[in-house]
Amino acid sequence: MATAKKKPTITLSPSRDIPFNQLVLSQSNVRRIKAGVSVEELAEDIARRGILQGLTVRPVFDENGTETGMFEVPAGGRRFRALELLVKQKRLAKTAPVPCVVREGGIAEEDSLAENVQRAPLHPLDQFRAFLTLREKGQAEEEIAATFFVSVNVVKQRLKLASVSPVLLDIYAEDGMTLAQLEAFTVSGDHARQEQVFERLKASYDKSAYAIRRMLTEGAIRASDKRAQFIGLDAYVEAGGTVLRDLFEGDDGGWLGDVVVVEQMVADKLNSESEAIAAEGWKWTEVAPDFAYGHTYGLRRLHGELVPLTAEEEATRDALKAEFDRLVAEHEGADELPDEVDERLGELETALESFDERPLSFDPEEIARAGAFISIAGDGCLRVDRGYVRPEDEAPAEPQNASDGATGKEETVGDDADGDHNTNSDAVPEPEEDDGLSPISDRLMTELTAHRTLGLRHALGEHPGVAFHAALHALTLKVFYHYGSDSCLELDLKTVSFGAQAPGLNDSVSAEAIRARHESWTKALPKDSAGLWDALGDWDSDSRAALFAHVVSLSVNGVSEAWNRRPRALAHADQLAHAVDLDMAPRWKPTVDTFLGRVTKARILQAVAEAKGQRAADRIAHLKKGDMATEATTLLNGTGWLPEPLRTPARETVADMSAVELAVVETAEVADETAMADSDGIADDDDVGVEAIMAAE
Repeated sequence: MATAKKKPTITLSPSRDIPFNQLVLSQSNVRRIKAGVSVEELAEDIARRGILQGLTVRPVFDENGTETGMFEVPAGGRRFRALELLVKQKRLAKTAPVPCVVREGGIAEEDSLAENVQRAPLHPLDQFRAFLTLREKGQAEEEIAATFFVSVNVVKQRLKLASVSPVLLDIYAEDGMTLAQLEAFTVSGDHARQEQVFERLKASYDKSAYAIRRMLTEGAIRASDKRAQFIGLDAYVEAGGTVLRDLFEGDDGGWLGDVVVVEQMVADKLNSESEAIAAEGWKWTEVAPDFAYGHTYGLRRLHGELVPLTAEEEATRDALKAEFDRLVAEHEGADELPDEVDERLGELETALESFDERPLSFDPEEIARAGAFISIAGDGCLRVDRGYVRPEDEAPAEPQNASDGATGKEETVGDDADGDHNTNSDAVPEPEEDDGLSPISDRLMTELTAHRTLGLRHALGEHPGVAFHAALHALTLKVFYHYGSDSCLELDLKTVSFGAQAPGLNDSVSAEAIRARHESWTKALPKDSAGLWDALGDWDSDSRAALFAHVVSLSVNGVSEAWNRRPRALAHADQLAHAVDLDMAPRWKPTVDTFLGRVTKARILQAVAEAKGQRAADRIAHLKKGDMATEATTLLNGTGWLPEPLRTPARETVADMSAVELAVVETAEVADETAMADSDGIADDDDVGVEAIMAAE
């Protein structure tokens, strides 16, 4: 009877504890390149937890083939070096037993290679969940970070990833999405919302992380929005509002998800602030988060006076100015200021500005007929524009004295074709002469002043300097005082009020600059219009020219309107733009609201092609209009591209680049095309994220 053949048995290598001083590093270790955790960090981990994995060793033989009692380490070299470091630091005894697996057959290099190749790296999701488990068991984020030698921000990122909807985590575990896409889903903590966006992505061609973030933040208000800055993020959270944050990309402070809460808080805070302003005695106040540009057109602005500083405030200001001047002088030749000095100079500048920007005081009688506009400035601070008088609230004009030669009735003086003045032939006849000194008749007064007017015209035409002074005086009255009758010059200055308000027009760079310049001139001009002529005469020519430029600039109207065709005026606007070398790129950015969402797809593609090359345009050509406009906003950001109506003739823009220059741009775009790789599911192959960081020993 045949005997059954015995199955081969596997014999495992024995393990034993070997004193550290009997171990030496083998030259057979295949690991030559450093990767993963450093030896120092591994040593600290061993000191804290002990060695978690033994070393693979082989006996060392002498020339006669006899064991020497020493053992070489072909696999586990980093662990050996970490133990060696602890011994050098006298934190581990030289004879401390080290758990080892003793190998005798085979090749040493094979042991080293097999140990590293056969090991399966930890899936990122397992690490995320492990970090979450540690926190649930009571470890703080800082403690986890210190234990695993990573930053606290990395721990927060891992915990955020672990908090994504379990449905999406399972899809990620099955390689159904990339790590970059999973990171994008962390923007919202609402699992239902995350899953809803994932379902939308299935039907969308664009499955990029950017598209995911855009969908999750639809309708939310950026933390950088002036409304969010006005109410404050902390107060918003206290009121129960939710903040969406992106821990993996710059989010500019995040997004405020509860728009209703924001709007209510903004309204409440503005109304509260307006009550304090109204208590100052103003006849009216208007409150809004934002006013249209030109909302003060047609209103007279009161000229207030700066509240004088007290003796204590003067002393404080002088001390701050002296310290500022001293620090500037001490570091005048330095290439770079020390951080503490730079910070202190900033504090001093802010403090000194507060003295210069003190509130104005107004006459109580003027306050009683004027009002204030209360809104939010572009930086999120409260903006209060006090002292505006509506036409219907103006005080009645005082009748002129008879001694001034007027009767209280105005007589129309017209110009004939030659510019001569004609009097009314039906005027009342002159009174009969009597023995007394009677007033000059109206008819004679008109004739005499007509002669004087012609004399003034002739003389003024021969004195350009005085003519400039007179024109500046008349126009400044129109702009700053609204008292056109204070000048004998029949000059008019119209300031266009924009019927169609572009988004963000009132908070634009140009609007803020004009507002600041206007305020500075308001403070420089005399309060009473009667003193304006002499004040302008006392100024130097540069100051008068600067004021003239500001006043004239307010009359510019280069607006194209369908109902008001003015081709010659618009052509002159182009000439003016060329003369001042106008560059609109720093003053205007192409966004969905300002341009891209309001033109056809063809124009969007044309803009991208002009700024970034045809390859970039082709890359988004398949998108729907809304998605295309959003993607184009990102592509055009920082390029300086401008649509045709904003370009200055003879000034080179991105659209004017040569074919060679544009080809260079297109070449730079080639590397980005892999991000749009086709996929049957949602996963892309453009990101590895933290997987690269997680290479184990």
